[in-house]
Amino acid sequence: MVSDNQTLDKVYTAKNHEELMDAYKDWAADYDTDTVQRFGYVAHIASADALDKVLDQKDVHILDAGCGTGLVGEELVKKGYNQIDALDYSKEMLDEAERKKIYRQHIQADLSKSLDIQKDQYDAIVCTGTFTYGHVKATAFNELIRITKPGGVICFTIREGAYENYDYRGHMIGLEQDNAWELVSMHDSDYLKNEGVKCKMCTYKVLKGAGKK
Repeated sequence: MVSDNQTLDKVYTAKNHEELMDAYKDWAADYDTDTVQRFGYVAHIASADALDKVLDQKDVHILDAGCGTGLVGEELVKKGYNQIDALDYSKEMLDEAERKKIYRQHIQADLSKSLDIQKDQYDAIVCTGTFTYGHVKATAFNELIRITKPGGVICFTIREGAYENYDYRGHMIGLEQDNAWELVSMHDSDYLKNEGVKCKMCTYKVLKGAGKK
């Protein structure tokens, strides 16, 4: 058990992507209410704040990777960003995000696999609530780097517990040593306040010549 809540458990303990998608299919319509009001989810606000701190312009091209129902996108729009694409593996979650009419494109894709997106497409990527139990492993960092322009930024959360258990940090350091990206900031932040859960809030800058293919 990674949570005392059955809804969260169904998501975090999924043994494969089929189980995970089934969980999100059942949850999509109630996701915003459950996460924000019931569980005290605040990572979407912290992520938008973190990304806003390192961006100089509002017209940059942003990918909300693992967008869910669009909570991060809503926060970015409030801050004046309007060139945002949405990507999620769950069609039902994407459908909820599309109803908010805040994204330019809605891309259904699996972050744990190679993405059908050309390299150097985005000025910035935000990835919130995706690096956690039963979801996406650290190897996804490579694809996020590939599709980010040199000098662009990637801002993401890693849920506590999963951060230690899945060796995200080891992969992050390996990519630093390969000069693929450099750390801008990393700090602890609230994730699910009502559940007493925190996360690592990480911001990286993609380096020029990051071995992209």
